[in-house]
Amino acid sequence: MIKKTLSLWKESLRMSLANIWSSKMRSFLTVLGIVIGVTAIIALVTIMQSATSKVTQQFTAMGTGRLVVNASGTALKTGLTLDDLETIKSIQNVEGVSPSVSTTATVKSDNDWVKDVTIDGYNEMYFKRNAKLVDRGRELSSLDVDSKNRVALIDVTAQKQLFYGKDPIGQKVYIRGNEFMVIGVLSEADSSDVLAQAQDSTTDGGRIIVPYSTLMTLTGVRNISSLSVYVTDTAYTKQVEADLESVLKAAFNYKDNSYRIINMESLVSTMDTMLSMMTMLLVGIASIALLVGGIGIMNMMLVTVSERTTEIGLRKALGAEPGQIQLQFLIESIILSISGGIIGVIFGLTLSYIFSIIASLGFAISGSAIALGVGFSAAVGIVFGWAPARKASTLNPIDALRSV
Repeated sequence: MIKKTLSLWKESLRMSLANIWSSKMRSFLTVLGIVIGVTAIIALVTIMQSATSKVTQQFTAMGTGRLVVNASGTALKTGLTLDDLETIKSIQNVEGVSPSVSTTATVKSDNDWVKDVTIDGYNEMYFKRNAKLVDRGRELSSLDVDSKNRVALIDVTAQKQLFYGKDPIGQKVYIRGNEFMVIGVLSEADSSDVLAQAQDSTTDGGRIIVPYSTLMTLTGVRNISSLSVYVTDTAYTKQVEADLESVLKAAFNYKDNSYRIINMESLVSTMDTMLSMMTMLLVGIASIALLVGGIGIMNMMLVTVSERTTEIGLRKALGAEPGQIQLQFLIESIILSISGGIIGVIFGLTLSYIFSIIASLGFAISGSAIALGVGFSAAVGIVFGWAPARKASTLNPIDALRSV
């Protein structure tokens, strides 16, 4: 029985391949729809996964164990005082805080003036949490902050405009008429802080970082309206967020809309969800091409059944069972769809690799994307090949032989 079944499958496979090969151009055009659909799915899924991984890494580096506080305050109290900062530092499982003060100013070196330079004020904790921020020189220290030292770190853009062809370290810059010594150069990436990068992108003159205490004195700012709170362990982030909210409520006399806490880990989770939804949407759109390809397979198989009615009638007259006829046509449909699926996977991975190089994304072969593409194409072959195969198996031998 097993031998007979294997022989039946072997014969059906041989005849299916022969029939496909006898109509090479029509088979190619039929497979083309599947190839396009699978290529689109593989390429979109692989590229989106690479992009998602890169974005997630950036946001994770930016936000692991970090809470961002925006304290607009009330009519009676704008921002947070230094005493409020000390209270926040004393919260259990808080590693430290990094106040943020920012302004835009014209900066002068010995020979050049540069307009619209972003001046950011931070403390030593900011540099501790952004280890790759400084390319050359040194970072800010607690002594710089406590003593309100007039020291500065400049980015590459500011360096090119203020000290073109010179080593800026040890040189002097003038911010609003006040002399600052350059102690370091920021790295090309500037930092893993996406918020700072977004802020920096609003100006053309580059970015300079100085102690926040110095910048507060320079600008006349008395209170802090923005700061980052760093948690010792991400396991305590939720608890620290709750304790921080209690401190802020008390600081602003429980007034509504006086502050906002942004949990950067929640932001990462939200980004993952949004990118996953976008991937599903794109896959859904690409699947339309597969659907069209499936309709093409059904159309071809129906035409094939009509063209081969005589052959079907002869086989049934000689004793072929309906299941055997149905199996042969179903195998043809599956071969066409899976062939298109395999070719589509190859093309899709190739396109993904090329795009990853151009866009500087990490390339990784996605097993789930390959399984989705091949599985989808096989399903298309079965679903859209079943109706023509069923029609062929139910032909009346007498009616089929009338054309002989």
